[in-house]
Amino acid sequence: MKRVFAGGARMCIAADREAVRGVAVYRIGENTFEGLHLYVDDLVTDERQRSRGVGRALMEHLQELAQAAGCEAATLDSGTQRTQAHKFYFREGMVVSSFHFRKPLK
Repeated sequence: MKRVFAGGARMCIAADREAVRGVAVYRIGENTFEGLHLYVDDLVTDERQRSRGVGRALMEHLQELAQAAGCEAATLDSGTQRTQAHKFYFREGMVVSSFHFRKPLK
């Protein structure tokens, strides 16, 4: 994994030689609900590389980073329409712990 830092967000890149196979953007933060946690902003794998372990490798790497930072949890939001992604997250041991509400203002 290669890590890139940009402002408060950080990025992990899963690559095979020069070809990028997956990307995860994350940040470490703290709030009253989760305590210190690693939040995954984006987790994307090359569509042709799905079910080949790229997403799992990124998730394992993120979990290692979270544990090393003393985080209590790794968290993310996922759109309700992304049922295939949800199956992956459940396989990775994630659980639905809350609803994310949004009210458009513009």
